[in-house]
Amino acid sequence: MTAHEYPVEVLHLLVSPEHAYFGRPRDGAAAVPTSDRDTVEVVAGRGIVGDRFFGKAAHMDAAVTLFAAEALEAIAEELGTGLLDPLLTRRNVVLRGAELAPLIGEEIVLRSGTDEVALHVGRPANPCAWMDRMLAPGVHAAMRGRGGVRCMPVSDGVLRRGPAVLVSPVELDPARAGLPVRRPRLP
Repeated sequence: MTAHEYPVEVLHLLVSPEHAYFGRPRDGAAAVPTSDRDTVEVVAGRGIVGDRFFGKAAHMDAAVTLFAAEALEAIAEELGTGLLDPLLTRRNVVLRGAELAPLIGEEIVLRSGTDEVALHVGRPANPCAWMDRMLAPGVHAAMRGRGGVRCMPVSDGVLRRGPAVLVSPVELDPARAGLPVRRPRLP
């Protein structure tokens, strides 16, 4: 099998030990500590050390979420909102230069610095109604089909902010990173 390598940039590494978006959006988010780190430790089968999903059985297949910065930039342009804070999406790893949707069902590797982390990309990270409350009205709908992907770590390692390489078993088009993926409806 041919591996395809793509230069990407890790812009943000979000870690939060607690959930902030629960209950009704109109009631507001919980005030929980959240950090945007320079490095995060990833443990196979468990997630990101210190994150709310770390070691939670119900979230093993979705312990790490990847998100394309281009998606949020395109949404901001479409909605005319100006810049939107990618940290408010609560996605763990915000990348630039990565088309993510074709990776569903695949095992990928993110190399950053001298480390690498293998991830199984399991499913889309569908947005929730909180996106309208926390980012801007209309973001929830605009984020559908480009909310990122949820992954299970299959190797231990460290992810670092900065230049990285995405190793994929499938060919990607980085120019499509901000475009929505629409799944056909079943009859």
